[in-house]
Amino acid sequence: MTLRPEYSLGHSAYNDFLFGPLGADSSGIDLTVLSALTRLGLDPWQEAERLAALPREAAVEALARHIAQLPDHPWSAVEAVKIAARLIALLPKGAVAAIPQTAEMRQAARAASATAGPPPASAKPRAGLPAWLAWAALAIALCVLILQFMPDGKLGSSDRRDPERPIRAA
Repeated sequence: MTLRPEYSLGHSAYNDFLFGPLGADSSGIDLTVLSALTRLGLDPWQEAERLAALPREAAVEALARHIAQLPDHPWSAVEAVKIAARLIALLPKGAVAAIPQTAEMRQAARAASATAGPPPASAKPRAGLPAWLAWAALAIALCVLILQFMPDGKLGSSDRRDPERPIRAA
């Protein structure tokens, strides 16, 4: 079974860089640039594009900072710079298309943009009758549940004094 076009990776000029090994972290897990950037909450392809557009020295410094920000990293600052220099050498010169696309993905994107027009400005999702009925049923069920757990089955305050016990003044 083949992957649908939107799930296939295709070839990217950044693949050598993104799948380049960083080394093992302190827990022994082998990291690639792709997994390291993902751990930092960055989009790997966008960051690769940004780094490729920078001068090499600035790209090495930026990647070394990313490596130093990794949680549980076992590398010293000097080692991080060496790793970053090795990996930055794998980047293509200058920026190229960040997100890899296959021919099928490009064709599907063209077809989607041709058929789908911009959404109308007044189109807002509205709750319909089924949603209102569901909320009403939930409110009624909550009221019934509250009444079930009330000792006398009534809402409101109830005076639970023992009639034979005198009331003390404060």
